[in-house]
Amino acid sequence: MSGPLARTVLARTRLARSWGLGDRKSPSAMTPALITTGMDVELPVGYAPFSSSTSNTLPSMLSIESRGAFVPPAFDVPGPSYAVNIGHVLPPSLEEANAGEAQGTGALLPVSWQRMHHDDGLMDASLSPEIVVLTDAPQLAAQPGNLAQALLTLKQRFPGALVWTPGLGGPDNMAVLTLMGVDLFDMARAHEASARKVLLTATGPRWPLAHESTTVEHQAYHWIKALDEVRAAVQQGTLSTLAERQSLSSPRLVEHLRHHHRIVSNTPGVLASHVDAKTEFPCYSNNMLHDPLVNDWERFMNEEYQAPEATTTVMVFLPCSARKPYRLSRSHDRFLYAMRSSACHEVMMTSPLGLVPRDLEDVWPASHYDVPVTGHWSLDEKARVQRMLMSLVERVGYKCIINHTDFDLSFLDVEVIDTRQGRGATQHDALQSLSAAVKSAVETHGLRNQRNNLRLKAKFKSIARKLTRNDAWMEPLSVKGKIPRWRLELNGQQLAVWSIDRNGFSFSRAAIDHLHEHDALPRVVLNTGVDWRGDVFASMVADHDPRIRAGDDLLVMQDGQGMGLARAACPGWEWNTTVGTLAKSHQRRKK
Repeated sequence: MSGPLARTVLARTRLARSWGLGDRKSPSAMTPALITTGMDVELPVGYAPFSSSTSNTLPSMLSIESRGAFVPPAFDVPGPSYAVNIGHVLPPSLEEANAGEAQGTGALLPVSWQRMHHDDGLMDASLSPEIVVLTDAPQLAAQPGNLAQALLTLKQRFPGALVWTPGLGGPDNMAVLTLMGVDLFDMARAHEASARKVLLTATGPRWPLAHESTTVEHQAYHWIKALDEVRAAVQQGTLSTLAERQSLSSPRLVEHLRHHHRIVSNTPGVLASHVDAKTEFPCYSNNMLHDPLVNDWERFMNEEYQAPEATTTVMVFLPCSARKPYRLSRSHDRFLYAMRSSACHEVMMTSPLGLVPRDLEDVWPASHYDVPVTGHWSLDEKARVQRMLMSLVERVGYKCIINHTDFDLSFLDVEVIDTRQGRGATQHDALQSLSAAVKSAVETHGLRNQRNNLRLKAKFKSIARKLTRNDAWMEPLSVKGKIPRWRLELNGQQLAVWSIDRNGFSFSRAAIDHLHEHDALPRVVLNTGVDWRGDVFASMVADHDPRIRAGDDLLVMQDGQGMGLARAACPGWEWNTTVGTLAKSHQRRKK
């Protein structure tokens, strides 16, 4: 090895990373990318930054050479280069056995399923590889759930490393594998396809058209197209959608994606807490019902959500709308006009999220999802709504539910008033029934409309419970201003504004001590003596909350004092060994 591999993260999507290789200000290559062999066609360094070879000796030696200049600080000569003993790799099915022959350890780290179960050296804190090779990836892919579990384990254990799955990738599965955490691919399957006269494309293997060829050169063309598409998806935050679409070309890919969703759903810190306002969450297939983001929303609603205190007597159950947030739609404008009351708790029925309370309609992903509307609900969709309703009703204790959907609520042990009676939600008679039911319920239960400032405060308290550790910091604050810029003030001093651009709070410098007092944010502790002036890097950090999600607001501490606020660029499990910026500085205490 001639020196370290200079790499920095350009973009993140769950486990997927777009790595820039070389000078971080002007990378000469990026991932996902290819590792070529002597049998492959010549490709630009930007698409194929590495070449590899394997010896015929026993034990076999794997060598990887950089085709570009990736060694700091000069970046003037090609490098680095790697060589490692692959060792004897037993089949993954023999995970209880021990090969008795250790694989090499270093900057290039070969890992097998068996090694993950038997080599305690992988847990050495000083081990910080630059490239990890999952040597038995094709075999793991043939076993239910093992590939997804192996990739998640490797990404969390070595977050600063590039992951290669030799012999597994192709244009037809690259989006799915990138979402699962793979960074580097090879053209082994392209050579096999060429020999079988089959063309590997992003939409699946197929026979060539009349003007096409199945040569390795033409296979490489489709590789480059797929690389461009996946790279763009990682940058734009749309990789999960692309992977979902690609998975439908193969039952095996659907299996991999479902196992990945299941494992990620049970793994804290993988999902982002905030996204750009332009980001969408398209839900175009039944597989999206099991997306980790959907599962996380259901978990929060069932375990942590609390209805605003003043609206726990009567629930108004409403259909969703295509436009987000719902209140801006024509249908909900009619619902709100018909109800003319803020004394009831409005909850929307929707797919794939199940339930969305009015007080959370502005937060991710409730404000960003898009789903085809057919008027017909699958059994899975109905089951999610039923589970969430039963949980919500039990925890809140409503005395009455005004049902303005066509969903049968007979399974609930509470009074239900059906205002639809088979009619359309926005039909005149249905809206009159909704109006009458709300008026009657308000009078029967002696409910009072909330003043606008108190209603807004209750809404932001609900949002605080979703986006921060608690809502205690909201208690002494008042809400000022007007839509879309609501200000949260303490004794006339602005502590935060509601930011539509990030669907979250934007805190001021004045909020540092207040947030510290109420333990409202995850904490990052800087080393004593660090002069914090810009972003947060690993070398500065003495300790951090492992539950951090990308996008989280963070309280930066030093020597027991709150020094400022930052926004997490990456999840907490990356912080120990990843390279580059960990958090972006947002506010710093004046010196």
